[in-house]
Amino acid sequence: MIKLVSFAFVSLLFASSGHSILNSANPKPALPRSTAPESTLNPDQRADHLLAQMTLAEKLHMVHGNLTLEKPLGPHNAVGWVPGIPRLGIPDLFCADANTVKSATALPSSLASAATWDLKESLKWGAVVGKEMRAFGMNVYLGGNTNLTAREPRDGRTFETKGEDPVLAGRIAAAHLEGIQQQSVLVGVKHFAMNDQETARFTANAVIGERPARESDLLAFEIALKDSNAQMAMCAYNLVNGKPSCANDHLLNGVLKKDWGFPGFVVSDWYATPGSVPAALAGLDQEQPGGYMFDGIWTSESLQTAVQNGDLPMARLNDMVHRILRAMIATGVFDHPAKVGSIDAAADAAVAQEIEEQGAVLLKNKERLLPLSQSLSSIAVIGSHADVGVLSGGGSAQIYPVGGAALKLPPACPPYTPPPGGLACTNASQIYDPSSPLVAIRNKAPHAKVTYIAGTDPAAAAKLAAASQVAIVFVNQWESEGMDLVDLKLAGNQNTVVSAVAAKNPHTVVVLENGSPVIMPWLSSVGAVLESWYPGQRGGEAVGNILFGEANPSGKLPITFPASVSELPRPVIPIPNPPTSTQPFNVDYNIEGADVGYKWFETKSIPPAFPFGFGLSYTTFAISNPRLIPSAPPATGFTVNFDLQNTGSIAGAEVPQVYLALPASTGEPRRLVGWAKVRLRPGAKQRVTISVDASDSSHPLSIWNKAKSSWVNSAGEYVVYVGVSSTASDLIEAGAFKVGN
Repeated sequence: MIKLVSFAFVSLLFASSGHSILNSANPKPALPRSTAPESTLNPDQRADHLLAQMTLAEKLHMVHGNLTLEKPLGPHNAVGWVPGIPRLGIPDLFCADANTVKSATALPSSLASAATWDLKESLKWGAVVGKEMRAFGMNVYLGGNTNLTAREPRDGRTFETKGEDPVLAGRIAAAHLEGIQQQSVLVGVKHFAMNDQETARFTANAVIGERPARESDLLAFEIALKDSNAQMAMCAYNLVNGKPSCANDHLLNGVLKKDWGFPGFVVSDWYATPGSVPAALAGLDQEQPGGYMFDGIWTSESLQTAVQNGDLPMARLNDMVHRILRAMIATGVFDHPAKVGSIDAAADAAVAQEIEEQGAVLLKNKERLLPLSQSLSSIAVIGSHADVGVLSGGGSAQIYPVGGAALKLPPACPPYTPPPGGLACTNASQIYDPSSPLVAIRNKAPHAKVTYIAGTDPAAAAKLAAASQVAIVFVNQWESEGMDLVDLKLAGNQNTVVSAVAAKNPHTVVVLENGSPVIMPWLSSVGAVLESWYPGQRGGEAVGNILFGEANPSGKLPITFPASVSELPRPVIPIPNPPTSTQPFNVDYNIEGADVGYKWFETKSIPPAFPFGFGLSYTTFAISNPRLIPSAPPATGFTVNFDLQNTGSIAGAEVPQVYLALPASTGEPRRLVGWAKVRLRPGAKQRVTISVDASDSSHPLSIWNKAKSSWVNSAGEYVVYVGVSSTASDLIEAGAFKVGN
């Protein structure tokens, strides 16, 4: 079990006892410098070449961080540091969260990126992160959150993730990782695994069967790692089936390294190591943030003693070091060192705006209220500090934006104190990125009287709305690492404000700034709803472009919006009993198993408020003439093609989605197996082809067979559907094929 230590105490400990095993009070004679390996060697061979020259002390040096006060980190401002070994040409590793760098581009949230359903845009998202990490002198990025936190949509880190479907989440994550790695920055997935709530995250024990785990969270991680060739995985704070994630032999040695053939290294989440030797034997390769002398944290001495006593085989230590070196070489950290420099803020902000314009989801547009006319004479803009900026998510994913925060507010803590094991939410501010929707709206409607009001007084908001042609109400829900939402309702009196405004003006537009689904009791009374997520550095400009039609929304929901939290597998977030307990407690994920999100709603025949994959456009599209072409033999996959036509009057993009129903004997609901984002001019028609390969990383035709410990195809009929969301009414059958007898 992890013993919590206050960060104030930890900082004192760093100052008093931090050290590096390479800096001894009794220095030994200098060791010979390395002979550089041949450039033709592959990463494994180069890693072995270096490993063969390393002393025991140098090997131990590589397997834990050393974030001490010995060396000023200067412009790096790293949250983790592994000093290099100069005689071998091994560079320092400088690790960064989003919130450790200053004046970086605030991209739209990862969930907004997933809502684009566009891997090219996701690659751009990653490229911006990678380039800016290098400019800050960092070569290890600690992002890559791949958990299906939509299993618990009130999770405070939902905005960091990529939605509820393992295939969509895995592929969006892979594109992010690839874009970052292309900049020679080491990056990986986290938090491995089943880290789907923040409440008591150090003691929560995720209980789940092998098949549902493999077909949900683990599948997202598998796709992300295999499709990107990422070289790092961060294990989580929580337990899985009774074992701490960072000392979980089944997860780390069994699933990750043996079954998936993962060649990279496993790093601990910060202070997540439950013990040095047990964790190392279970598959942990590097402990962070350092080798310090308090409960549960590795020390170089303890591992050295373990090696000398035979408790930790030298072969295992060599494997740990090899994996770290290999990752550094394969990702270009050796050959392309990061140099502190400046970022291209204008270009990166343009990418941020582009992603937001493609990821914002139009949820409602009654009587084509949107786009708004630039000839409007009066517009009311209400709420969410829209006069100065747009909200962002908190925690280690918090970006401090270029230009500085437009506004800092105290944390919006839940109305309860998180149990021990969760982080207090009093040490972070709500940050608004400096991109004013009000300014953007005024620029789009230069002849209109545009009046802003804070929206704290429902009566005043209603009065302004009644005197305006259109009322645009901005509402928000702040999320942060270390805390969960109590429910999915908007905080404060925001719902009352929206209802009051809508009662006075039928032309009411609601713009959501949030990181999770939102319950909307006023939905039937408003004219339009735009989901903007946490929209980033140019969120105001992007929202302005969408509201006035200069950008046509094409985002699709990567997460289901329920009508009520009572529809969720766990209507109340599990907490310890008693709440003050620091003992592990069970969180039963077998309730839904692999049926996360839309699969749960389908299995339980619950109609959600908005289904997974849903999103409107300012134009209309039609899918027709679907044709299914099974591969030979059918068990190897299939191709579906169909006509997609823009039947409206403006250019736009649609995301046709392919779902597969497996044989009834499997008990599986329909699953997403493919999609395409297609842009069409008005009236244009295109024959779209989507191919599904049974051998790819998503195992699209298979279920996990625990007895065989492998993915298997089931005999029976497979039915293929194509449509524009996961709900049955939005799907048409493309055909069926049989596998087996």
